[in-house]
Amino acid sequence: MQYPKFIETEEQLEDVLSTPTQEDIDAMKALEGDILLLGAGGKMGPSLARLAKRASEAAGVDRKITAVARFSDAELVKQFEEMGVTPHRADLLKADDLAGVPEAPNVVYMAAKKFGTSAGAAAETWAMNAYLPGKVAERFPSSRIVAFSTGNVYALSPLHSGGPTEKDDLQPVGEYGTSAMARERIFSYFSEKNGTPVSLLRLNYAIDLRYGVLIDIALNLLQGKPVDVSMPAVNIIWQRDANSVCLRSFAEAGTPPFLVNLTGPETLSVRWLATELAKRLEVTPVFSGEESSNSLLSNAGLCQQRFGYPTATPHQLMDWVAHWLKSGGKTWTKATKFQVRDGKF
Repeated sequence: MQYPKFIETEEQLEDVLSTPTQEDIDAMKALEGDILLLGAGGKMGPSLARLAKRASEAAGVDRKITAVARFSDAELVKQFEEMGVTPHRADLLKADDLAGVPEAPNVVYMAAKKFGTSAGAAAETWAMNAYLPGKVAERFPSSRIVAFSTGNVYALSPLHSGGPTEKDDLQPVGEYGTSAMARERIFSYFSEKNGTPVSLLRLNYAIDLRYGVLIDIALNLLQGKPVDVSMPAVNIIWQRDANSVCLRSFAEAGTPPFLVNLTGPETLSVRWLATELAKRLEVTPVFSGEESSNSLLSNAGLCQQRFGYPTATPHQLMDWVAHWLKSGGKTWTKATKFQVRDGKF
């Protein structure tokens, strides 16, 4: 895929994030029926909806795409309408709202809660991550469901290991990771009980130019704050590529569910990322913490085998992030907290 050297505006960023590859177009051509995005008001929802819309149009498929969220921000409703996606306001934890969501043969489950779990919101986290998946699975037993999960279902792994594969045991640390494991178990239960085809995407970490691990590191560098290296390594993937895998994994959905670690194949040193970003930002990096011998990692071998190498490399992503910030690009106050080792978010 041919990308620009730099991304200058939010409009260009949204265009790049939603430009379909031929694989995306082929996937949307082969997929039958409309698409329903549950929990589409988060960081990835709008760009996923736009990619699905553009890929469907390029495939010559007249498909309705519905984005479901609470929509506390009226501007987000306008964004979906302008891209030709139907917004549907609903609080999915309310039975009447969930019952009122339109039927669709293809469902993407993006509703989740992570932050605030250890600050008094543990009950809500479990409701969103464990209770709601069961209600959704019961509501759409005949649909194909692609559900986002997280790499936090795994234990910390030795740096030389390459990270756990989908066949390894789940050993989450903390309530968020445990509730995410529960989400997977619930979808798996209903998949086998009702014959619902399911794909589970263990994502970590998506990179946008407005948020993500690289933005977290780069902002610390620009503000003269130390970069914490106690979580010594990460995996990352360009958000456009993560969205692409989501749409293409409808074809992989099965019973029992198809599992995939959705991330890039490289194990990237946090110290190296900070050093490389510092060169691009023309600052001197400062570090804190002691590098451990293990980290939250995922092995992306299956993802690469099924969906190919990501279209954007770590070097390209760092170039974009540094230029974006030096040019005054907008960022979101949505830190990943990738440094957290005890699972308390």
